[in-house]
Amino acid sequence: MAKQQPTAVPFSGETVWQNAWKRFRQNRLAVFASRIVLTLSIIALFADFIAYNKPFYALYQGETYYPLFNDYASGLGLYRWDADLIHVEWRELEYRGEITSSFWPPVRYSPSDLDYDNQRVTSPFGRQKVKHWKFWHYLGTDRSGRDVLSGLIHGARISLTIGLVAMSIAALLGIFFGALAGYFGDHRLQLSRIGIVFLFLGIFLGYFYGFQVRSYVLSNALTDGGGMFILQCLLSLAIMLGVIVLMVLLAKPFELIPFLGKKRFLWIDIFISRFMEIWSSVPLLLLIITISALTEDKNIYLIMLLLGVFSWPGIARFMRGEMLRVRSQSYVEAARSLGLREWRVILRHALPNSLAPVLVVLAFRVSSAIVIEAALSFLGIGVPDNVMTWGKILKEASTDVSAWWLIVFPGFMIFLTVTSLNLMGEGLRDALDPKTDLEGQ
Repeated sequence: MAKQQPTAVPFSGETVWQNAWKRFRQNRLAVFASRIVLTLSIIALFADFIAYNKPFYALYQGETYYPLFNDYASGLGLYRWDADLIHVEWRELEYRGEITSSFWPPVRYSPSDLDYDNQRVTSPFGRQKVKHWKFWHYLGTDRSGRDVLSGLIHGARISLTIGLVAMSIAALLGIFFGALAGYFGDHRLQLSRIGIVFLFLGIFLGYFYGFQVRSYVLSNALTDGGGMFILQCLLSLAIMLGVIVLMVLLAKPFELIPFLGKKRFLWIDIFISRFMEIWSSVPLLLLIITISALTEDKNIYLIMLLLGVFSWPGIARFMRGEMLRVRSQSYVEAARSLGLREWRVILRHALPNSLAPVLVVLAFRVSSAIVIEAALSFLGIGVPDNVMTWGKILKEASTDVSAWWLIVFPGFMIFLTVTSLNLMGEGLRDALDPKTDLEGQ
């Protein structure tokens, strides 16, 4: 019997990411979940165009106004409201018929608007005191008279923003430290004795001049706004990195001395791994509650920063494991044998082929950040009182258990968002795992 020759498998010409995208599209549940996440992201992005207390367009006293867009321009300093229109209630003008023509968002309430005629938790199917059906509270109100549907729409922006920004910070830190620990290990990076001394000295001085000396500036930036605070943090980080680089360069002349210039392996993996274990032992919720209690003003950007800074070790572990696998691949060894610098090998070859598991972890971490934000809002911690979130709507139900709509609707939004992100993460995990195709054959 003749031996059967193996058939050649034609080369498809697809990249790893194209192949993964094709496998992801075959997972109907993951595709459906990703569409839900995309829809929620669009709602969060255009929340003001869906629920707002000013119209897009209004014809008032013979003049044409664009109140919603004018509010945006006023916030940017590009427009200045007339003195008699600053505190105008456009809904009242609509009631009295002073606006002859207008075009409103679907929900005519901002999340912070108080409807004094519909206080004390008004049911969506109960009797509401509204002058026209266009101003109906479709999902009811809370005990303060705030529209629940508007709160859910704008709460999507808060929840997704906190999740994405916090996990972006965690991803940057986790990828950086995980890549260093996994690629260099304990026996790949050599530094002179004096260089090691100056490196640790640079870390200490960099932290001192970047963060300790500028602590007053950082505290003032925290009260001025989130954007200014993030900018000052980035500036402090740049100062710290600059001091470290300067100290390493200052060590170069001393390396001419034989004893000081002798090379020693830098135990990067041990230091980073032990630091991750210590950092992971810090209880995140307890830390956020403690810091929030110490600060005078509630700041949502502080919550983002804390969630990001204390969530990176989990991402770093996955990145370290992938780097340990990738650094022994033939293409990485070939790049090193060609004499390419280590940083170029990492950025051009090792890092792009190690990011797949990190994307999967990020999808799960974003959902966990949303749950933490909802829990903090329910406890009244971190988020300012005038900001409407899903957790705060749930908190309103604790004062009146008969207000079922304050439990069902925000609870469903949290469940839908977290479940969709988890399903999307599982779909990404299966799509990026090459073993999936082998198991299905």
